[in-house]
Amino acid sequence: MCDHDKLKSVTEPPIQTPMLSVVVPVYNSTKYLKKCLAALAASDFDDFDVLVVDDGSTEPVAPVVAQYGFEYMRIDGPGGPARARNRGVARVKGKYLVFIDADVVVHRDTLKQFANVFTVDSMIDAVVGSYDETPAEPSFFSQYKNLFHHYVHQINAGQVSTFWSGCGAMRRDLFLAFGGFDEERYRRPAIEDIELGTWVSAAGFQIVLAPQVKATHLKRWTLWSILKTDIFDRGVPWIRLMLRAGAAANTLNAKSSQRVCVALTWLASALLPLVWWWPVAGIIALLLLSLVSALNFDFYRYFIAHSGVWFTLRVLPMHWLYFWYCGLCVIWGTVAHHLEKQPEKAESAAQATAENARPKVHAK
Repeated sequence: MCDHDKLKSVTEPPIQTPMLSVVVPVYNSTKYLKKCLAALAASDFDDFDVLVVDDGSTEPVAPVVAQYGFEYMRIDGPGGPARARNRGVARVKGKYLVFIDADVVVHRDTLKQFANVFTVDSMIDAVVGSYDETPAEPSFFSQYKNLFHHYVHQINAGQVSTFWSGCGAMRRDLFLAFGGFDEERYRRPAIEDIELGTWVSAAGFQIVLAPQVKATHLKRWTLWSILKTDIFDRGVPWIRLMLRAGAAANTLNAKSSQRVCVALTWLASALLPLVWWWPVAGIIALLLLSLVSALNFDFYRYFIAHSGVWFTLRVLPMHWLYFWYCGLCVIWGTVAHHLEKQPEKAESAAQATAENARPKVHAK
């Protein structure tokens, strides 16, 4: 080594690897992105860096990112958030990856809470949080959808078998070992995070839902966007995943009581057309829906306490509709699964990775 090189190695400080690397995929949505990045910049945790991956936006994203001094990366697109996150992970170096959606605003302590969970228990491999109780959009559908998410995540705190990329973190080496998100199967926002979590947990790695990790969702929901997302982007793909994964699938929304509610709602809907010829059918249908409501008493009690009686009365038919289209997703997803002639390569690769990773559980 020449004297110049020796001097350089002495005077230049070593490159520091952050504990957390935050990856934010974005396609347009600069209005939301500004708030997302401002919240990250205001974090009370210091040991992190941020990379915004621009998935071929038609809006000027780079100037927005530059305002906060974060890293920016543009890729050809749009190719979906799964691919954008994977490309971002290939560039960052943090020990733990934190995925935050561009329409999500972290709290000041969100990153600190992620770091605390990993620090307190080194056996934990991934952490997911939840939306908070203050959705940004005031409309009924936005409040209903986001508070629904908050409730489900909060009551399922502890070890889970799924992952959430809206506000979730995972060991970088583990993420890479499983090949990241399946960007071939999921080329638009869907359940790429749930699928990854399924294979990770099936291999024996520990994912926990930490209720203290919270963030605010900025998205404005409408009835159509709820139906489109819940059926096409989540429900049907989720059923197909559960059938492919078999015993490995154990999700937050698949409790036995919820399955009973799906069956009762479908039975009630089947009775309604008979009312014209058999009026008693209407009474039976109402009794069945009342039973559905009774089985979800705690859910409605939460909405009453948070948003009042009138809001909760409007939640009732939405919740019945939710159970009905859950049943539709089961039928649709099952048919689609059996029409699929051969397992796709991505699925086989994920299963093989899970098997290969199993002996390496918690090898930090």
